[in-house]
Amino acid sequence: MDFYGFYTGKIFDAYQYLGAHTEKTGVTFRTFAPSASRIAVIGEFNDWQESEMNKVYDGNFWECYIPEAKPGQMYKYRIYDRNGNPVDHCDPYGFGMELRPNSASIVRDMSKYKFKDSKWMQNRSDCRKKPLNIYEIHFGSFRKPSDKTDDWYTYEEMIDILIPYLTENGYNYLEIMPLNEYPCDESWGYQATGFFSPTSRYGTADQLKAFVDACHKHGIGVLMDFVPVHFAVDAYGLANYDGTALYEYPNSAVGVSEWGSCNFMHSRGETRSFLQSCANYWMSEFHMDGIRMDAISRAIYWQGDPARGVNLNAVEFLQYMNQGLKNLHPSAILAAEDSTSFPKVTDPVSQGGLGFDYKWDMGWMNDTLDYFRTGPEYRTDNYHKLTFSMMYYYDSRFLLPLSHDEVVHGKATIMQKMSGDYDNKFPQARALYMYMYAHPGKKLNFMGNEIGQLREWDEKREQDWMLLNYPIHKGFARFMKDLNQLYLEHSALWEKDYEADGFQWIDCHQEANCIYVFERNSKKEKIISLFNFSDHEQMYELKLPGVTSLKELLNSNLEIYGGTQKNLNTAITLKNDRIILTLPPFSAVYYTPEA
Repeated sequence: MDFYGFYTGKIFDAYQYLGAHTEKTGVTFRTFAPSASRIAVIGEFNDWQESEMNKVYDGNFWECYIPEAKPGQMYKYRIYDRNGNPVDHCDPYGFGMELRPNSASIVRDMSKYKFKDSKWMQNRSDCRKKPLNIYEIHFGSFRKPSDKTDDWYTYEEMIDILIPYLTENGYNYLEIMPLNEYPCDESWGYQATGFFSPTSRYGTADQLKAFVDACHKHGIGVLMDFVPVHFAVDAYGLANYDGTALYEYPNSAVGVSEWGSCNFMHSRGETRSFLQSCANYWMSEFHMDGIRMDAISRAIYWQGDPARGVNLNAVEFLQYMNQGLKNLHPSAILAAEDSTSFPKVTDPVSQGGLGFDYKWDMGWMNDTLDYFRTGPEYRTDNYHKLTFSMMYYYDSRFLLPLSHDEVVHGKATIMQKMSGDYDNKFPQARALYMYMYAHPGKKLNFMGNEIGQLREWDEKREQDWMLLNYPIHKGFARFMKDLNQLYLEHSALWEKDYEADGFQWIDCHQEANCIYVFERNSKKEKIISLFNFSDHEQMYELKLPGVTSLKELLNSNLEIYGGTQKNLNTAITLKNDRIILTLPPFSAVYYTPEA
């Protein structure tokens, strides 16, 4: 390991030196704990008795070789602070951990599994000019084998459960909420103890590799949530690791997050190397196709509050990490969950940016959901909530998310958010999703949204798949499937997402009628999208110079989706570049024009 690079926060491979590494026989254990007075390894291989670790290099690193240790065995580091008080810790760089409430690390042989996805890896891209339709899941609650809280399908079992669902329903990327080990189910993985350990809830590291490999075989990219801002407070984890604040701030005023967890101290080179190596580890060892970084606003600003000012050390860390990751993995995707207006989040680091490929458009999400939450009689006054996003859209490369955060903690599901009674929610949700998929930007949808889930997400329960027994939910699921497939197949909806000539308003001044019309373009096609978000049928004159006819590509009001129109209208003739259309309430339609 480059020790100078480790101390200065420049390396991305610290996990290849630190942690538990299998040899031909035995295991070498190494940890970084500069303030410890003494450290021993305890584990299954020595009956949990102390095997002394020795100081190496400059005395801040500790090492021992145990010939009896084998892959699959549990271990901990017993770390004595300066006063001789011991605390048993899991390995910060450990490649496996026990299921909570237990906390031992597990020796893993990371060289055993051999990937078979070379073709995918060679052809992979960041999807800048390609479709990116992401299905976000919590791995343990997509489906469950039983009603027991602690009963989950394994990584390997999910190969035959999840992958066919994704391919059938038109999703080409999967985003998984954090798979690092974590002690509290309710944190969903966002308060980690084992940053390098795939959670044992669903199996082993090799089983996760097999799952990712299978996704790639079927043309599905895999993204994973990564948490570079904070970590769990559990005494066996990173907190006060060597008896001092090694990874966190020593001052609680900035050291404790709004979630009660410990904030990483990004000014420390050792912390930077830890996090950079962790991000690289998931992409290198598990062939993850990218990471979505959580709570970036809390890194950019002190405690996430712009009034407190920019945390320059954390910003510099993000820049260096992103630039390094893109050098190592040019085709991987780096996405930022950032709700602030901090500039240049998706600009290259060389141009003063943070170096992300995409930024979640939280403004679009909030404005859009607020609009559809508002009663139709008030939408006239809120008309420009749906046009505002295009005023700032080209400031960043945005991704449009309807994520897990929008369907928990009393916020109601996407379907529930639609104004009005049960029957009126479905046509509005269909129109909402057609607006979302026609709007520039890559797409992300959380599991359950596509079947019109009416119960807020609960990590202890699987999705309400029995809803598909009801015609209105079955129709909505069919609609989402058709919309997803159409999105993947039509370049006008994604090729020029971030180019000004890829989008054009045709009519955005129908305030009194809640009608919107715009055009999406690619090199080979145009798609015209028309929306009536009012609660009544309207006549609308569409003017399209040079167009002689229109063909419906998708109509939210089809009977098969729960609407009233029997079939798509494949030939709509314009006269003198004009046509008067009848727009059902809460409806949307895509057209392809012909000259």
